[in-house]
Amino acid sequence: MSDVQKKTPAEILSSYDGRSLRIMEVCGTHTHEIFRLGIRKLLPPQVDLISGPGCPVCVTQVGFIDEAIWLAEHGATITTFGDLVRVPGTTGSLATARAAGGRVRVVYSPLDAVAYAREHADERVVFLSVGFETTVPAACLAVEQAKAEGLQNFSLLTANKTMPNAYAALRDSADVFLYPGHVHAITGTKLCEDLAAQGVSGVLAGFTAKELITALAVAVAKGAEGKPFFVNAYPRVVKPEGAPSAVALINKVMEPCDAEWRGLGVIEGSGLRLRGEYADVDARRVFQMPSIEGRANPACRCGEVLRGACKPSDCPLFGRGCTPQHAVGACMVSGEGACSAYYQYGGDLQ
Repeated sequence: MSDVQKKTPAEILSSYDGRSLRIMEVCGTHTHEIFRLGIRKLLPPQVDLISGPGCPVCVTQVGFIDEAIWLAEHGATITTFGDLVRVPGTTGSLATARAAGGRVRVVYSPLDAVAYAREHADERVVFLSVGFETTVPAACLAVEQAKAEGLQNFSLLTANKTMPNAYAALRDSADVFLYPGHVHAITGTKLCEDLAAQGVSGVLAGFTAKELITALAVAVAKGAEGKPFFVNAYPRVVKPEGAPSAVALINKVMEPCDAEWRGLGVIEGSGLRLRGEYADVDARRVFQMPSIEGRANPACRCGEVLRGACKPSDCPLFGRGCTPQHAVGACMVSGEGACSAYYQYGGDLQ
């Protein structure tokens, strides 16, 4: 048995004395849990954790918020998860639109939005479909349910993202990716295996303290070897095949498209849009929406945070002009945002 095999994961982390490693927490929930659980205190100084783009609200482009506000101003009832309400658009937010008389309703699932549409037949209900592969199946299920019921007043405004091409765009941002377990519970492990074959290292991680410490220990131990690798450290949930039925549902209702990511720009084939046969539930077509391009606040460094180019505490607005109560950027608004994690848990103090 090697010395590494004799050590616990926590001992592997605390005793590491190898080369410098940059590990990117792709998932915003990983960022928050690592902070909350105090796991950063176990890491030696040469292991640097950087936050990536794995917060769906954070990577949603400013123009999407402007589109949602436009809909609210043109008679639509917006149904959305709560963290989108305060995300800044070009000149305001959905909270601003609601204060001005727009109908903005917080729901807990896309099916809740369908239920609202069923119960309010006189309103034109739009659900804001934001998220990665994890949440897309639920939005597709809502579309299928609305069509099965013959609802004429329900549609989606989509800003869904997929991870494969985002990983490719970020491949030089870190030495090791800490892959999001919930995404790959849907898509499986083949993408991670293919990336390792292309020279991109990564570890699939769960969300408990034990799972996160284990995944980071694997990243450190394998990363020290200097060879590309992939390890599934979340096998109780992530299977090689993923969830084929969920993938089939996504492919039935949606198709790939180019998508704009906050901070990363347009990434080819990294988005999902409703297929042509679902045009009657595509809010952009239903409302004949004009082309809307948003403009981010130039003082906000969210984009750099999302691609690992800087830490939240490097932004001059952090904790001053930008706080969770008065957020300038999406990364401070979202419960999965890196800026909110740094603000809540003390940034580099842990």
